[in-house]
Parts: sequence; structure tokens; C-alpha cells
Amino acid sequence: MALDRLTGEHSVAFIRSEQLFDWARRNSLWYLAFGIACCAIEGLMHASGPRFDFDRMGVFFRASPRQADVMIVAGTVNRKMAETVRLLYDQMPEPKWVVAMGACASTGGPFRSYPHVVLGVDKIVPVDVYIPGCPPRPESVQYGFMQLQEKIKAQTEGRLDARRDRH
Repeated sequence: MALDRLTGEHSVAFIRSEQLFDWARRNSLWYLAFGIACCAIEGLMHASGPRFDFDRMGVFFRASPRQADVMIVAGTVNRKMAETVRLLYDQMPEPKWVVAMGACASTGGPFRSYPHVVLGVDKIVPVDVYIPGCPPRPESVQYGFMQLQEKIKAQTEGRLDARRDRH
């Protein structure tokens, strides 16, 4: 009875299956945490805990790259570790996204003067969202994921607009 008042007696909702899949993909992000340093402990694990609870945002941890669609690189990436980061990225199924978490993953951080440190994980894999901080606050991590969700939504809308322009 109450539902009829909200939607109308004979309401029908139309949505393309592509839009439905993209909505589900955007609201169910499974991340592969590649925690190399303190950002993983202080930022990511705190954000995943009960106070900031990623689960209610639809963000879940996956231990296997073959089941994850988001890679979080948290910490200093050195040249020796770069191969492993790229290998894990290549094992992830499409579509996939990368989040660079913390100053070290984004730019090399305070260790940028060392010759073995990669000056940003974007030299190895394409990065979609950068989360600043050393270490980043849990609120920043959540905001970064909200930005990633908006980016996925914009990609969906852009694809639909391009399809409308062709027709």
C-alpha cells in the first residue's frame, strides 16, 4: 500500500542492463591491498575497521588479484617490487582500477632521493585516484573510494552519451 503511494499504481522503471551492471560494479568494489609500508597499517586497516567500516560502502577486501577489481598500492614502491606490482595488476580482470595511497606511493614521499625508489606507482601502472597523506587519514581513504565510484559513474555516463550521439 505504502509502495503504491511512492511509485504510483502502475509505475515501471526502465534501465539498460549495462547501466545496472555498472551500478553494481560501482557499489561493490573488491580491492586487492598491496600494502608495502606504514600506509597499509595506519590508513587502510584503520579505514576497514569497525569505526569507518568500508563494508557499508560496498568496498570489500579480496586476497586474490583474479577476484579484485581495485588495486590499492599503499607505501613505498622500490624498483625490485615494481615487477610484482605490475604482475598483480596484469592478473586482475577488466575493468580494473588503481588507487595510490599515501605520499610514498604517489611520489616517493620522503624516500624520493634514494635511487631504488620509484617516484610514483603511476610509472608502473595507470593510477585512477591518488589519496594524499603520510599516512592518509581513514576519512581520506573513504573519500578516495567515493571519488573512484564517481569516476566509474562518469565513465558509464560518457559511454552512454557516446552511444546516443552515434544514433
